[in-house]
Amino acid sequence: MYVYDQFDHAFVQDRINEFSDQVKRRLAGEISEDQFKPLRLMNGVYLQLHAYMLRIAVPYGVLSSAKMRKLAYIARNYDRDFGHFTTRQNLQFNWIKLAEVPEILKHLAEVEMHCLQTSGNCIRNTTTDQFAGAAKDEHDDPRPWGEVIRQWSSNHPEFNFLPRKFKIAITGAEKDRAAIRLHDIGLHLTPQGFDVYVGGGMGRTPALAHCIRKGLPGDKLLSYLEACLRVYNRYGRRDNSYKARIKILVAALGPDEYTRQVEEEWETFDKAAIDVPAAEVARIKSYFPDPAYVDAPFDRVAFERAKTADAAFARWVKNNTHPHKRDDHVSVTISLKPVGLPPGDASSAQMDLMADVADEFGYGELRVSHEQNIILPHVAKRDLYALYAKLDTVNLSTANAGKITDMITCPGLDYCSLANARSIPLSQEISKRFEDANLTDKIGDLQIKISGCINACGHHHVGHIGILGVDKQGVEFYQILLGGRADEKAALGQITGKGLSAEAVPAAIERVVQLYLTLRTSDAERFIDTLERVGRNTFAEALHEPA
Repeated sequence: MYVYDQFDHAFVQDRINEFSDQVKRRLAGEISEDQFKPLRLMNGVYLQLHAYMLRIAVPYGVLSSAKMRKLAYIARNYDRDFGHFTTRQNLQFNWIKLAEVPEILKHLAEVEMHCLQTSGNCIRNTTTDQFAGAAKDEHDDPRPWGEVIRQWSSNHPEFNFLPRKFKIAITGAEKDRAAIRLHDIGLHLTPQGFDVYVGGGMGRTPALAHCIRKGLPGDKLLSYLEACLRVYNRYGRRDNSYKARIKILVAALGPDEYTRQVEEEWETFDKAAIDVPAAEVARIKSYFPDPAYVDAPFDRVAFERAKTADAAFARWVKNNTHPHKRDDHVSVTISLKPVGLPPGDASSAQMDLMADVADEFGYGELRVSHEQNIILPHVAKRDLYALYAKLDTVNLSTANAGKITDMITCPGLDYCSLANARSIPLSQEISKRFEDANLTDKIGDLQIKISGCINACGHHHVGHIGILGVDKQGVEFYQILLGGRADEKAALGQITGKGLSAEAVPAAIERVVQLYLTLRTSDAERFIDTLERVGRNTFAEALHEPA
């Protein structure tokens, strides 16, 4: 995990001092809310429906146990005792008092955290595979490159005021778990170098990114990103915020012409002045070593006996563990999606316990996944039952990773000033419909993603079943999309028929799922595979049958 140097500490402290003064001036009425808005956004402070919201940066989703404990402390002392983990691998506090923000920032700085560039028209948090550095199918660890990009993009003089926000994601594995084709720039780290994808995104104009370069050497990464950003910064529209993303520019120019301009721009400047020397890349990589793995005997007989004796534990092992590059370890998903509760939320007690089990069983490291769960990337198999038992004491043992109740859900109209409809209550109702664990296991992998408005923070475009909340003459309705996916076969879901009321959606989803169970060729055929085999129209008809 990267550790701040003297420059980092000084930079963050200067920004805290600067923003503290701006908060004082706002509270004293010396500057208006309109004048204050760009200043607070530069420091991760939003004004939502009911209160100020503070978004905290978690670079590439990596947390230490100390950082998680600090987040618990802030939740307990400055919010309503919980925080919300987001699809950007960050954390939001939704009930913050503006006067207390400077104190919170000082607490965060104590554990090398901040809120910079979590909002505004700048390069946002670079995201990665939540299993980076641990996954069995990984070519290379993307986290050091995420840190290289973080340092390059922080307070970048040319890119502090882009036409719109800008998001970069990296994966270094065979499977795409970072949704790289749904980002402004997606990077796939392969044995031959970086494959560079540009022009993806969701929102009101969803698009899949185009591959414009294959096998880019790592020592040329920053200069090539710089060229991509320069072309965007120069020609990206600023007259209409809805048409200001790079995907609009790439679509307008065409991928070939955009690529030609990037390559031409790349030849105009001194790359050596931008790219990171090999020695510096090596220095940054040294901050991401493997943990000091414990070679401990794994009693497979006792492990199997425990699974036989405890079906809930066996289900948790099956659903919530992921193959590790070491045979005696796994990565563990701690689900923040218990049935009937708001997805992505964690109480201070839960955060404290996650920090404790990270220290006891996970070498002190945690990750935030873009599916709004928490990951322990390195857990010895021999410790799984003890870990499971401790998670169970605070309702963190839900065995639904990747299943129908593991929904991505935006805050929606319960919090967000942009939302048209409620997302959280709908996800709660759907999860209750499928609370039978045996049914969930029978259904298998199925991703539902819910957004409360067209801005798509809930990633509805790439849900196997996507749900979009809309407002129609003051009444909330929900459009259903089918066939989206965010993996290496990325596809955008298509809207099917007219919108449904909130009350009608759970039954409609249930009809679609029951149809899938009758159509699949075997238990191994996933929902998305069946849908792609038989076509969306077959399922669309089921959506709109009478309940």
